[in-house]
Parts: sequence; C-alpha cells; structure tokens
Amino acid sequence: MNDGIEICRVTGDITLDNVDIYGRDLDVVQLRARVVMVSRKPNPFPKSIYDNAAYGPRIHGMAESRDELDEVVEVSRSRAGLWNELKDRLAAPGTSLSGGQQQRLCIARAIAVNPEVMPINEPCSALDPTATARIEEPMDELRENFAIVIVTHSMQQAARVSQRTAFFHLGEFVEQGSTEEIFTNPTGQRTLDYISGRFG
Repeated sequence: MNDGIEICRVTGDITLDNVDIYGRDLDVVQLRARVVMVSRKPNPFPKSIYDNAAYGPRIHGMAESRDELDEVVEVSRSRAGLWNELKDRLAAPGTSLSGGQQQRLCIARAIAVNPEVMPINEPCSALDPTATARIEEPMDELRENFAIVIVTHSMQQAARVSQRTAFFHLGEFVEQGSTEEIFTNPTGQRTLDYISGRFG
C-alpha cells in the first residue's frame, strides 16, 4: 500500500511465514490475497453491494462460474453479519449504505478471498454502539479461520474482542501478553497508567 509514497521509510522486518513481505522476490499480488486490510474509514467501491463482495474473488480467479461467485458473496456477507439485512438489495450501490453497513461490506469484501491475516484499523471509531456491536459480533467466528489484528484506542473493545493484546505508546512497543493479563496485571507502569485512564 505504501509503494507509491516517496517519503515512506521502512526499517526492521515484517515477515509472514518467515518470508520478508518487503523482499524483492515477493509476489505482491499473492501477498494482497493473503493479507487483506480493512481501514478506519469505510471505503466501499463505487459498485453494487454484490460487486463489492465479488471483487476479490473475481480478480484472483477464485470462482469458475456465476454460481460459485454467488456462493462466495453470500458466505462472505453472512460471515460479516450482512446477509439478512441486504440479501434483497444486492444491486444497490455499496456507497448507499449506512456507515456501519459500509464497514461490514468492506469486511465482507476482505474475507471473500479467505485471507490468512486481516489487519483492521479502528473499524468502529465513527460508529455508534449498535453498529459497533454488529461489527464485533462476527469476530469470534472469523478468528477461527484467520488471524485478525485490530488496532483500537478503545480499551473496552480490546477487552471484548481480543485474545492477545500488545500495547504501543508513541510508536514504541511497550508490552504484550494475553488480554486478561494485560488488563488485570500488566508488567509495565505505562501500560497500567494507560488502562487505568491516567493518560490516553
């Protein structure tokens, strides 16, 4: 995603299955099928609801027939908690949905390619509690199929949806561990101060 940003600087290593994702020999197209990001602001494509969910499987050749594609679209939208709400509106533009529905459509689009890792950046930052709950509900099932890495500033959300928590402060890694340990018995003073609301 940052290939075209001239001022971007990368240090250290980011590996997936012990392979450097910035390595010169890496097939970026395959990487983008294995790691699919959902951004903070919903970004449905200017296409129908159906075509948003079908986009990844189409470009990666994951469906050989319309019936197979229909099934992928239905399964991905069901897993993202959207099927019952939108099953009769597949031709409507994805941009016509509410903010919470747009975010779940973006999640459906991401999971349609069966990624191995799905980073999600602040998925509920602009959503009300009802829309937030609808995004969090499918996460239990989704984590059975792939790794979800969620960035959130909401302590309540981190406690609700995560199994492991890493705490970063001003770009510095502070500590990590099971979510229960981090929230009940953190080893670092900065972590304790943050989760107890002394700063943040």
